[in-house]
Amino acid sequence: MTKLAGSKVLVAGAGVTGRSAAEALLAAGAEVVVTDSSPERLAALETLLEGVELVPGLAEPPAGTSLVVTSPGWQPSSPLLAAAVSAGIEVIGEVELAWRMGTELADPPVWLAVTGTNGKTTTVGMLESILHAAGADAVACGNVGLPVVDALLAGRRVLAVELSSFQLYWAPSVRPQAGALLNLAEDHLDWHGGMEAYAQAKARILTGDVAIGWLDDELVGDLLEASPARDRIGFTLDEPEDGQLGVRDGWLVDRAFADDEALVEVAKIRPAGPPGIADALAATALARAYGVPSEAVREGLEAFEPAAHRAVLVTVASDIQYINDSKATNPHAAVASLRAFDSVVWIAGGLLKGASVEEMVRTEARRLRGAVLIGADRAVIAEALATYAPEVPVRSLDLAGADDPMLDVVRAAQELAQPGDTVLLAPAAASMDMFSDYAHRGQAFTDAVKRLTGGR
Repeated sequence: MTKLAGSKVLVAGAGVTGRSAAEALLAAGAEVVVTDSSPERLAALETLLEGVELVPGLAEPPAGTSLVVTSPGWQPSSPLLAAAVSAGIEVIGEVELAWRMGTELADPPVWLAVTGTNGKTTTVGMLESILHAAGADAVACGNVGLPVVDALLAGRRVLAVELSSFQLYWAPSVRPQAGALLNLAEDHLDWHGGMEAYAQAKARILTGDVAIGWLDDELVGDLLEASPARDRIGFTLDEPEDGQLGVRDGWLVDRAFADDEALVEVAKIRPAGPPGIADALAATALARAYGVPSEAVREGLEAFEPAAHRAVLVTVASDIQYINDSKATNPHAAVASLRAFDSVVWIAGGLLKGASVEEMVRTEARRLRGAVLIGADRAVIAEALATYAPEVPVRSLDLAGADDPMLDVVRAAQELAQPGDTVLLAPAAASMDMFSDYAHRGQAFTDAVKRLTGGR
C-alpha cells in the first residue's frame, strides 16, 4: 500500500491476523507498532516481525499514529480503539486492509464472500472445491483460518472469503463481486449490543455487484430485498422460481444463471440434510456469479468433504450413535443439528454470548431423551428445559477440577441413552469457558466416546 509508506500504523492484537497485518504493513513501508494485553503473545512475534515495535497494553495510540488496524474480536468500546476514534484516527480490520491493498493493484483479485450465523466454513469450503474444479487459482481465506491479506499477498486470483460479523463491522469499504448471506439468528449480541446491529453488520456482505441470500430465512430475505446490489439472487430449499436457485425432484436447480438447469443430485451433497443443502446452494450461486460452468459445480460439490467437528459420526455402540457437532456454537446451529435425529441425549452448554435458548428448547423438546448440561451458562439451558420440557431428565454437571471432564459428560449421557438413541454434542454455545476452542471440545468428546465404548 503505497499510500501508507512512511506512516505510523498501530496494530491492535498480536494473534494470527495481527501478525499478518503487521507483515503486510511492513512490506508497504509503514512504521508499525503492535500492542496486545498479553506480553507472551507479543514476545512470540519478536523473531517473526523484525523492525516492528512491540508495546504491551497500550491504552491510547502512540503520537503520530495515522491508522489503527484491529484484530476482529476487539470491540469498538475497547479503551484503545475508543481513544483512537476520539483522536480522529481511523480504525479498520485486517479484511479492510486487504481490500484497500487490493484496490491498488493493476489487476485486483475477485472476492466471493460468505457470511451468516451458521454454515460459513462449510459454504466457503464448498465454494473453494467448486472453483478448483473449474481450474481457478482460488483459496478459502478469512475467518476460515488464512488471513485475507496473506491470500492477497500470495497473489491468488480468486478469494473465497469467510467473513464473521466482527470482520464485517471493521470492513466498511469491502464490496465483493458476489456476497452471500446464509442465515441470521441471535449470536454475538454481547459484542454488537443487539440483534439489529448484528444484522446490519452481516448485511454489508450484500453491498457488492451480486447479492445472494437464503429466502427461507425471513430476516435474510428482507435484507436481500433492501440490498443496493446490481443483481439480487435468492436460493431456497423449495422449488425455485425464475431468478432463483433451489431444489426439485432431488436435484439442485439453477434458474438464476441458467434457464432451468439441474446441477447435482442432493443425495451426493455432504454434509447431508437441509443445512448442507442450503450451504451447497449458496456456494453454487457464488460460483455461478463468477461464471463457473455447471460441470465444475457438480464435480466440486461431489468432491467436497466436510471439516471435522461438524455433525461427525464418532461411533455406534450398543445401538447408540455418538455424533460430534461441536461446531454448533449457537442455538440456531444446535436446532439444525437436533432436527437431524428423532431421539437425542443432548450435550449442551458453554458460553451463550447473550443468545436466547427458550425457542430452541420449546420447538425441539419432543426429540429429547435426556440432556447433559455443562459450562458457564448451563443453568440458563436448565431453566428453559424445566419450563418447556419438564419431563426430560437433566444432568447439570459442575466439572470444575475434573481430571477428564468430557469423560464424565459422556458417562452421564450413556446412563440416559437407550438403544436407538443418538448422543449428540451440539452445545448451542461457545467453548472458551472450558476449552481452547470448539475443535478442542469436539476432540475431547471424540476421545471420551472412544475410551468408553472401545470405538476406533
